[in-house]
Amino acid sequence: MLILIDDADLTKIEELYNMYPYDGVTTNPTILSKTGNPNPMDQLKKIRALIPSDAMLHAQVLSTEADDMVKEAKHMVSVLGENTYIKVPVTANGLKAISILSKEGINVTATAIYGVLPAFMAAKAGAKFLAPYVNRLDNLGYDGVQIAKDIHTMVKSAGYEAEVLGASFKNSQQVLEMGKFGIGSVTVNPDTLKALAFNGVAETAVKDFIHDFEGCCGEGKTMLDFE
Repeated sequence: MLILIDDADLTKIEELYNMYPYDGVTTNPTILSKTGNPNPMDQLKKIRALIPSDAMLHAQVLSTEADDMVKEAKHMVSVLGENTYIKVPVTANGLKAISILSKEGINVTATAIYGVLPAFMAAKAGAKFLAPYVNRLDNLGYDGVQIAKDIHTMVKSAGYEAEVLGASFKNSQQVLEMGKFGIGSVTVNPDTLKALAFNGVAETAVKDFIHDFEGCCGEGKTMLDFE
């Protein structure tokens, strides 16, 4: 499973990458606005420079007309370079833009997905990733995880290469459910990522091991002190 960081804060991204080699970063206009940088492209360039060259960077267009989306997407790729995935909302104009961009070889992530059929149409249009908003679907009274699973099943049954990129999680259990189902990628906020990969139980176990070892072998001792 690909695991991406859903944030644009450089400090948080660097901290997480220092812990584990993630697969990239996803952003959206709201996430970028929270950084306080009035130049969003500058923030994206800083993220691109911070993460490995083979890591993915997902960034969203703001235009609403199909032709303008295409122009904006091409500009973003020209500035941000390889491994840039352009997030395009699955609206009527968005689907048209996805089709145009995919035919021109630009990687597209279909975003703002609130149902199975919109995702399926985005896959037909050539999107590489399909990003259902799991928690937002829950808040609308749906089962967000189940919708993500249904998208995965329908798209794979039809033979499309598009992968579900689960987004908008409220807890690590939602991420685990998708992973167990075989969904290929998720993007997760830093707090949930930490809860998913690191927990206090392991830290407590380590302290117990050290306490017992030092009781026998001496305070501050490690295996480096013995031959």
